[in-house]
Amino acid sequence: MKVVLFDIDGTLLLTDGAGRRAVYRALEDVYETSVPDGIQFDGKTDPQIVRELMQLAGLTDERIDERLHQVLDRYVGLLQAELSRIDSGALMPGVTALLEALEAREDVLLGLLTGNVRHGAAAKLDAVGIGTTRFRVGAFGNDHEKRPELPAIARARAEALLGHAVRGDDVVVIGDTPADMGCGRGIGARAIGVATGRYSVDELRACQPVAVFTDLSDTSAVLRTIVET
Repeated sequence: MKVVLFDIDGTLLLTDGAGRRAVYRALEDVYETSVPDGIQFDGKTDPQIVRELMQLAGLTDERIDERLHQVLDRYVGLLQAELSRIDSGALMPGVTALLEALEAREDVLLGLLTGNVRHGAAAKLDAVGIGTTRFRVGAFGNDHEKRPELPAIARARAEALLGHAVRGDDVVVIGDTPADMGCGRGIGARAIGVATGRYSVDELRACQPVAVFTDLSDTSAVLRTIVET
């Protein structure tokens, strides 16, 4: 059984900056401070993004932690409003066909591995018509602030659902950033890169995944890489 874990932003879809706009406004509303530029969001969890931005603004970790849950709740509400402006064109090439092919297999358990908090992930997937019910397991930014901790959480949930142990190399992480390529190494997971985000094929290949694709439109090739390597 392969446990296939998809990143969301840049891998399954794009939101035209909806997440960034929502998090900046949430930070201003909750922490009542201006939000500096200076960090990339790619490959990070939502709590990590909040912390790094507020540290740049001069807040202590203690003050950040006091309102972290409040700001994430505010962010999700604002995100839903921002996402109402995007359409199905935000879905990446080949995603629908690949998900349908994976769902049809009895030897694949479909899941998510994302820095988004759970409700933010659901809002983004719903906005492009994917929905969350097809993803039977997952790990999210609200499960742990550090992305490398998420694969073990997702595997544990897969094992609980399946009722048996899952080998690390039967876990496949599919994503568009170097953080996606490296986060599963602690459990021996394999990574597949897709260059539909900020990073090029060569930049992802340098992280030594099992394969890199320009996008997910070649369903048979991606599927073969997932189940046969």
